[in-house]
Amino acid sequence: MVSVPQYTLAQPVPIRTDMEARKAGNGHKIAEDRTPGGPAAFDRIGPRVKAMLQVARYHGVELDPNEFRATAEGSFPTASDLSQWAQNAGMWSRALRIRWSHLLRFEHAGPIVLLFNDGGAGLLVGASAEHNLVFLKSVDASDDADALPIDELRLAQVWSGEAVLLRAARSHVAADAPFTFGWLIDLVRLESRPLRDIGIASFTLSILTVLPPLIVMTVVNKVLQFSSVSTLVLLSAVIAVVFVYETLLGHARRLIVNVVGTRLDTKLNLHVFGRLLRLPLDYFERHPAGETMYHLAQVYRIREFLTGKLLSTFLDLITLCVLIPVIFYINPILAWMVLACAVVIMATIFAFLAPLRRHYQRVVDAETLKAAALGETVVGIKTVKALGLEPQRKAMWDERVADAGKARLAFGQLANWPQTLVTPIERVMVLGTMLIGAYLAMNDRSGYMVGSLFAFMMIAQRVAQPLVGLARLVEDYEEVSAAIGEAASVLNRPLESSSNSAGLRPRLVGEIKFSDLTFSYIGTKTPALDRVSFDVPAGTMFGIVGRSGSGKSTIARLLQGINRDYSGFLKLDGVDLKEINLRHLRQGLGVVLQDNFLFRGSIRDNIIAGRPGLTLSDAMRAAQLAGAAEFIERMPNGYDTYIEEGSPNLSGGQKQRLAIARALIHDPTILILDEATSALDPESEAVVSANLMRIASGRTMIIVSHRLASLTECDQILVIDQGKVLDVASHPVLLERCAVYRQLWFQQNRHLDGRHGRLAAVPSRPD
Repeated sequence: MVSVPQYTLAQPVPIRTDMEARKAGNGHKIAEDRTPGGPAAFDRIGPRVKAMLQVARYHGVELDPNEFRATAEGSFPTASDLSQWAQNAGMWSRALRIRWSHLLRFEHAGPIVLLFNDGGAGLLVGASAEHNLVFLKSVDASDDADALPIDELRLAQVWSGEAVLLRAARSHVAADAPFTFGWLIDLVRLESRPLRDIGIASFTLSILTVLPPLIVMTVVNKVLQFSSVSTLVLLSAVIAVVFVYETLLGHARRLIVNVVGTRLDTKLNLHVFGRLLRLPLDYFERHPAGETMYHLAQVYRIREFLTGKLLSTFLDLITLCVLIPVIFYINPILAWMVLACAVVIMATIFAFLAPLRRHYQRVVDAETLKAAALGETVVGIKTVKALGLEPQRKAMWDERVADAGKARLAFGQLANWPQTLVTPIERVMVLGTMLIGAYLAMNDRSGYMVGSLFAFMMIAQRVAQPLVGLARLVEDYEEVSAAIGEAASVLNRPLESSSNSAGLRPRLVGEIKFSDLTFSYIGTKTPALDRVSFDVPAGTMFGIVGRSGSGKSTIARLLQGINRDYSGFLKLDGVDLKEINLRHLRQGLGVVLQDNFLFRGSIRDNIIAGRPGLTLSDAMRAAQLAGAAEFIERMPNGYDTYIEEGSPNLSGGQKQRLAIARALIHDPTILILDEATSALDPESEAVVSANLMRIASGRTMIIVSHRLASLTECDQILVIDQGKVLDVASHPVLLERCAVYRQLWFQQNRHLDGRHGRLAAVPSRPD
């Protein structure tokens, strides 16, 4: 017997939040290593999370510990929590309980996470059924360390069967695959098992559907003609049994259909929202919110088609496979009449498909413009009210509604023709067959044609409806195809780089280097940045100033990875920013914009947004640093004060200070203030400026501003004009040697007469 290695019995290290885990070197700086996967960070996390990280790396995926969210606070991570974490990162994962006999089957499988009773974890890396042993490795062991053989008795002392299986996702429906009808069919195919059950139930129901007409035929031909009471009793018993089975099977089928529909709906919605979040910011800046929401709303029409019309037609086809042979058996002449009418109906619908498609596209274009106008008005309602633009917006809305109404009217008039032409054919299919069947019955000397006619009419009703529905499915598909195109116009846009596993995750220090960088926005010929080069040492305050349109905010956008299609080099701690994992990069940044959006919820929820593991004390610490604690504590509910959409109960300065607190909550390595104080009142700006040195301590701070007074304490200030670097130096040096900076300073400080006159005497130097 070999003993269980020591790590299986060790007490786990509790997972601590970012704020709790960092050490106070400067009053608020709490960590030297914030990066997921960094050495210090790896040592701080518990063994169960470590085990998941190692197995994920084995499969080529980097999990982010910052994204792990336990459902029960203060306890060890559960198997379901760990599995959900891996699934959110795009992996296949299952939390389950397995027996020793099952472990022995994982002889050549990849590593498996075993969760021990004391909160620890180990990695199962192999098994030997011949020797009745499994091989475990410690989560702290090196990659080349040997696994230890463990027998069933020893393992049972520390392990009760909990395990987590995970591997790279190998789903038939790829998350990055184009959104097409083929993708949707693959989505439906994943439900093959319940669809098989539905098919079996439908086939059985179809057989049961045939029995009542045949029984009616027997009653007419046998019971009525020969007055056979015993036959009638027998048929009554058969009918009762059929009704019971049909009721139970119908109930079961509807339940399964409901489950399948819900699962498809859930998968579709999750996919759409996931793709939406991964679209680059550039897309949202170029497309109105109303237009995007209208296009994505078409997903609901697609969902209804998949779970409604398509599924019901699939079931009808099963019914047809059973009923069509039966009607040919009963009466071939009438059966051919039914099929001929169905073919004519289908041909009529096909003839109108092309013109209907063109007219429907006009409806889509008109509705898109209408939705864009509505969304723009809702988003900009403050401006509409402030400038009294209600008449102009109403006139534009009336025009959009009129255009959409005309398009829908034209489409409806054209779509009415197929229905008009098909209606008499449908009547012929039902009533015509009845009349001809009656004629055939009158000329039938055997007397059996009457019962056959009754049976045929009962079954024909069941056959005609699916045949017409199958023809109309093609017409519905055209509309759904247009809806897929609308949704695809949003979802099939180029996505941002994969934030799950792609890219490097270096330890962020804060050193920034621009080298001969040139960048142009799409559709413009003039570069927004032209051969820009400058360095920002780690831990310094760096200001960026220039006239409007000079490229200040473009630099901030590039640092956030919003735009990556530049030439030249942008390096962060010596690593090209294009190579860094996008999510990892943005988790190391704190960004405060001129106009910040606060979500509906409490002040505390807004401050700790994206960091669910943090507590009220963390929010209070960040608010204190941002100068927001004072006004928060004066509110009736303090940090639990509810913020409505648009933040009507907060002033502009209060919103800005909350945004700064939100940016500081995770103690970012680099803090970017992009015109963050330009909209503040003097009192709020004074509060923020007073805390600026405390905020900047120990981190790299990039301050983009047109107010030079807020940049005087910066270590260096970059002066940029028309996308080109004019100078980089401290405030006193720039006043002496940079004419553009000196001009901007004089314009903003004319009220300082004495100082203005003194500075005016400084001779100008050519730049």
